[in-house]
Amino acid sequence: MSSESTLDDEDTFKILIATDIHLGYLEKDAIRGNDSFNTLEEILKCAKTNQVDFILLGGDLFHENKPSRRCLHTCITMLRRYCMGDKPINFNILSDQKVNFNTTHFPWVNYQDENLNISIPAFSIHGNHDDPTGAEGLCALDLISASGLVNHFGHSHSVEKIEISPILMQKGITKLALFGLGSIPDERLYRMFVNKQVTMLRPKEDQDEWFNLFTIHQNRSKHGPTNYIPEQFLDDFIDLVVWGHEHECLIAPTRNEQQLFYVTQPGSSVATSLSPGEAAKKHIGLLRVKGRKMNMQKIPLNTVRQFFIQDVVLADYQDIFTPDTPQVTKKVEDLCYAKVTEMLEQAERERLGCPLTPEKPLIRLRVDYSGGFEAFNTSRFSQKFVDRVANPKDVIHFLRRREQKEDNKDEVNVDYGKLLKTTAVEGLRVEDLVKQYFEATEQNVQLSLLTEHGMGKAIQEFVDKDEKDAIEELITYQLEKTQRHLQARGVTTEQDIDLEIQRFRDSKKNTTEEENEIKEAINRAKAHRLERGEMPVDMGRGAAASEPKPAGRGRAQKSSAATQSRSIMQAFQSPSQRSSRPGANKSYADEMTIEDSDEDIPVMKTTRPPPRPASSSSSFTKLSSQSQSTKGVAFDDSDDEEDDPFKGPSRSRR
Repeated sequence: MSSESTLDDEDTFKILIATDIHLGYLEKDAIRGNDSFNTLEEILKCAKTNQVDFILLGGDLFHENKPSRRCLHTCITMLRRYCMGDKPINFNILSDQKVNFNTTHFPWVNYQDENLNISIPAFSIHGNHDDPTGAEGLCALDLISASGLVNHFGHSHSVEKIEISPILMQKGITKLALFGLGSIPDERLYRMFVNKQVTMLRPKEDQDEWFNLFTIHQNRSKHGPTNYIPEQFLDDFIDLVVWGHEHECLIAPTRNEQQLFYVTQPGSSVATSLSPGEAAKKHIGLLRVKGRKMNMQKIPLNTVRQFFIQDVVLADYQDIFTPDTPQVTKKVEDLCYAKVTEMLEQAERERLGCPLTPEKPLIRLRVDYSGGFEAFNTSRFSQKFVDRVANPKDVIHFLRRREQKEDNKDEVNVDYGKLLKTTAVEGLRVEDLVKQYFEATEQNVQLSLLTEHGMGKAIQEFVDKDEKDAIEELITYQLEKTQRHLQARGVTTEQDIDLEIQRFRDSKKNTTEEENEIKEAINRAKAHRLERGEMPVDMGRGAAASEPKPAGRGRAQKSSAATQSRSIMQAFQSPSQRSSRPGANKSYADEMTIEDSDEDIPVMKTTRPPPRPASSSSSFTKLSSQSQSTKGVAFDDSDDEEDDPFKGPSRSRR
């Protein structure tokens, strides 16, 4: 690499990239409560030290939909400390800012506000944890945006059609088009891509001169038939995709061989689940863009708590013990103790010379005790490491291999525990569990009135956001609508009623009508809560959502709890049990090699288009998803720019 003074000139964008900071995660935990705040401060310090042009956040800045006052106060304090100052901003915005920043009463970039003194602008889309809710469609990010500290973009107000209008920036000769799309339920967005209802707008003039950067916050790995967004859905004129939501750090850009763009996945900056994907070393990225060329330097985060995970299959230790060995439980416990001690010693070695790393690591040992073994007391085992690990309550996780599904001929006495049994449910969302449940059950315990998607959304609102009436209102709303449909059809016989209900239910699956019905039912539930004068309880995801809540006093609370329990059970009962009462064609000259190190990633070099007259036009042409554009990054191996700091590894002339 060339020297920084040569690399960072007046034509080079320097962008700090981070995603999934999850500010406020486990903030009440005595050991881990400050982890997310410390890492955010390290990220902002890094931005200031490297004198970046702006910060790009890929969603989930906050861990909860309704962050605490302490969380908001800390976030505002740090943004004000590191992002405000006298440093001049060296790039201009050419696009219509009223379109780009359409969620605020101040529709312009914060550094152009005459009342603010911004030195490092921050641009962010929202994620699934801090998504907009309520009639106004506001999220925690909008509060920070209204204060002038963050520029919130990528919010789509329509559930039927999405038009993504880029923020057009220019620094010297470099033109950057920043596209963003905040989190949308994966099934809905998948369906919209398939139906060509997602459009990405491009400038009408000089399209080949723009470097196209797209930020998205969706499932990248496949969790179900439509519960993810395939990379092939994205337009092929994009140069680089910054993919949020996935927590595994894969920040080195990888090339999509079909669409021929690059994808970087920064991952989370704090471990929110004890799963293998969180154990990778956490990084943020320093992206440099000059013309149509880019370079990604990955920067390790030193304040992230260490996390080590191992799997132990007891059946693989037949030479040491079997289920029939005397005192086998004691021997299994000794084996687990040795494994945990080994991980602690490794953590101590790696922490040497890094004073910013927290002292106590996260340790997880997953023990497969299939084959007749018995689990030991994990609480007593964890007491041995209470002063050495940050998660003493869940060091050991016992699991068994998935058992074969049994026929459920008795629809009254269904063992729901067996139907929902999985190897491990870490990282699964509520709607995933609901869908998994109905995929595993027999026909006689399937929903006949509600759709699985609607049921999953209602339960998600119930669990994540404490909307107590979400399930009951969905059932009531669907029952009323179905009754009106049957009356309009004039159906009278029992057999015809069952067939018509099934036909009516199937006709709404994966449609906009289904989404609107779910939204209407959830709005009803919120209205009932407001009528009662209740405020929702702040509920996080993951471990935070499972914390027990203090028991209320009086009959009203007991009645409400009974209603919730009754609503959930009714939704999972079969029809006979339920009460009737409403309750790309681009060519590359060369293939690039990307080096995986903690220093930097070699240049990904592209051919600069012939110079054209500079234009500040913000007019756009529409390009629907999966268009067959022939524009985009084109790599070159010519040697005509010997001093170009963005030049890739030298190659022979052709």
